[in-house]
Amino acid sequence: MLLRRGHVVTAIALLWLAGNALRLPILAVPPVITTVQADLQMSGTQVGILSGLPVILFALAALPGSLLISRVGPARALVAGLLIAAVGCALRGAVAGAMTLYAATVVLGAGIAVMQPALPAVVRQWLPDRVGFATAVFTNGLIVGEFVPIILMTPLVLPLVGESWRWALAFWALPLLAIAALTVALAPRLAPWRAGGGNARPRWWPNWRDRIVWHLALILGSANSAYFGANTFLPSYLDGAGRPDLIGPALTALNVGQLPASLLLLAVADRLARRAWPLVMAGAAGILCVVGIVSSASGWTVAYAAGLGFFVAATLVLSLALPPLLQPPADVARTSAAMFAVGYTEAMVVSVLGGAAWDFTGLPAFSFLPIAASLLPMVLLPLRIRFAPDR
Repeated sequence: MLLRRGHVVTAIALLWLAGNALRLPILAVPPVITTVQADLQMSGTQVGILSGLPVILFALAALPGSLLISRVGPARALVAGLLIAAVGCALRGAVAGAMTLYAATVVLGAGIAVMQPALPAVVRQWLPDRVGFATAVFTNGLIVGEFVPIILMTPLVLPLVGESWRWALAFWALPLLAIAALTVALAPRLAPWRAGGGNARPRWWPNWRDRIVWHLALILGSANSAYFGANTFLPSYLDGAGRPDLIGPALTALNVGQLPASLLLLAVADRLARRAWPLVMAGAAGILCVVGIVSSASGWTVAYAAGLGFFVAATLVLSLALPPLLQPPADVARTSAAMFAVGYTEAMVVSVLGGAAWDFTGLPAFSFLPIAASLLPMVLLPLRIRFAPDR
């Protein structure tokens, strides 16, 4: 399908903004978490639950999101996810205690969980000839969305709302509403969407018997496990190694290291997305970076963390480009939903195993053993995928 140049530019802009929306309201919490904890008298466990709730929702609500996409189409489901997330954001401005904050976070996480499988399907619908590039665009938006609230919260948003953390968290409903409005107003006008073509019954439940679904899900799970696991255990490892001064630089490097990968893939994603070797190389390099982290407690640790962030981000872009490339249009959303459901579940399991390995050995470095093992599917499974031409 050929679109006018203006429609292509608009689609790219909307995809980038939607990518931002996947993380803006989630990463608004860390800058004010100490204030929230003191104000609501939350324990460390309660803070951990608050941090883990979005990830749990990303896994649990991905398949209901696929059902919604099958009923209303990917673009409308994307808007619905934005609006649900905006409601969750707004509710955070009225929380009275930890339980109501949890409830608002559940609504917020559910909205984002709908958006995540909708975006690959939107890419396939809006830009079928530039799937790799379009995926790199919204993934770049996601990565930028991880930094914007952290950068703006303290110097800009808090003073704007009278230093109220409740209103500061609710503030992030505004960009979500704006992105939803822009999507409704400016999205490319295409032929009416059909879930399965013609009068076919909508398909939303993943085909779990299809090996490609599991291959893609486990590859995405490798990236998720390495990213969340490293963010979780790097501080404890460096503190135990007597280098707490490296915690901030290492975490910054891990997260900032994602940005160069997403920028590079804007230029080359369309050429790399149909090949196995970039994923295999990223997995192998990620394992080497994990080994480097646990065998050093110096400036090299920061460098290895940056490398791990780079290769994880590259895998994220390339894996999310595969459902639109390898599956029929009607199967893109349900395959993507399976990827998110399995991928985030795997990340939680790997984090638990990492903690168990630490407890069993008494050495924080062993928490990285499950992380390294989780990267093996990234090395092995791409070799089993048939990279067929786009459909």
